[in-house]
Amino acid sequence: MNILIIGSGGREHTLAWKIKQSSLCDELFIAPGNAGTETCGTNLPIGINDFAALQQAAIDHQIGMIVVGPEEPLVKGLLDCFTSDPSTQHIHIIGPSQQAAQLEGSKAFAKAFMKKYNLPTAAYREFSQQEYEEGVAYIRQHSLPIVLKADGLAAGKGVLICSTHEEALLGFEQMLVQSKFGEAGKKVVIEAFLEGIEMSVFVLTDGKEYLLLPEAKDYKRIGEGDTGLNTGGMGAVSPVPFFDEALRTKVMERIVKPTISGIQQEAFTYVGFVFIGLMISNGDPYIIEYNCRMGDPETEVVIPRIQNDLVELLLAAATHQLDTIQIQVQTITAVTTVAVSGGYPEAYTNGKRIEGLTLPSLNNIHVFHAGTLRKDLHVVTNGGRVLAVTAFGPSVHEAAAASRTMLGQLHFEGMNYRRDIGYEF
Repeated sequence: MNILIIGSGGREHTLAWKIKQSSLCDELFIAPGNAGTETCGTNLPIGINDFAALQQAAIDHQIGMIVVGPEEPLVKGLLDCFTSDPSTQHIHIIGPSQQAAQLEGSKAFAKAFMKKYNLPTAAYREFSQQEYEEGVAYIRQHSLPIVLKADGLAAGKGVLICSTHEEALLGFEQMLVQSKFGEAGKKVVIEAFLEGIEMSVFVLTDGKEYLLLPEAKDYKRIGEGDTGLNTGGMGAVSPVPFFDEALRTKVMERIVKPTISGIQQEAFTYVGFVFIGLMISNGDPYIIEYNCRMGDPETEVVIPRIQNDLVELLLAAATHQLDTIQIQVQTITAVTTVAVSGGYPEAYTNGKRIEGLTLPSLNNIHVFHAGTLRKDLHVVTNGGRVLAVTAFGPSVHEAAAASRTMLGQLHFEGMNYRRDIGYEF
């Protein structure tokens, strides 16, 4: 079977690396891909939202399965586009319908789903531009801290945690009145702040049956000790040491099973991944958010721990045979550390030559490309997050140290990375 992966980040390089190992994969294509994915298959210069070009490529290359990496094409209806066309409706697509993808595409939609199916989450209200004054009054009387979320997709930057009412009112005005996040901020969800520690669980589902994948914890802040601005993710660990059997049972019974049941009751077309962001507060799990795809950089620690043939798992989901599969997971710890461009997550410059990629890799370490591009004979930076170095070890400390050691062999101008991923373990 020929397979097409859509996307160009570290998540997509990791998926390409794993899928290439499958005996079920004949030819692998990545659109648009990066300098790392080209070592796994053939990159196609097609944008992730260019559905017409993606359809033509799928026809030309006789694609049997499409794995959608990022959320935007799903929220914009890629699956619906392919399944409504007789020439592409036979292709297995790993990703939900446009309607189901609103679990990520709209914070208000997701919160309403959680409320309807009695899923534990923070108390909230939502406000539109027409309800601005009502929202201001609500903020003034709300306890602190207070969380503001742009309703739509905002590239991971649409969430504000405010410690004063003045800060919250300013953020609310910027979202609704000044359109700081464009269309994404035309509605704002205001939530109570949950105190605790974050982690994520991942499910592969066909809308009815599901497999629980390895869990992960990522690190969003740019600075060590979880300080500074939020980013797309500076690193991740899997497994999560505090995710013991008692907590796993709570997550399964209170969150995973009701979520999949809700998807089924809503009759959503959903073949793919459900990423559930959790806050663990006083030993109990609460949902922060849903994503309709795998996370990045979580994919870089979750997927390498799965021992099964990934294509076999994806095909089982697409053909409603997940109940015949037992997932096999390595018990070893994986840690990934992300190297980012100087200035990220604010302004940065692309085109910096990356040195050290041709050096022999250390044992059991993978360098996954995120924002990279091959220019002439060299690999250069092409994004804020540039590389994700995943290493394995018997503990978080040892895996993290191995990841940093490998990063010490790599270099590009302005390169920055956190040296404390997994520090609390």
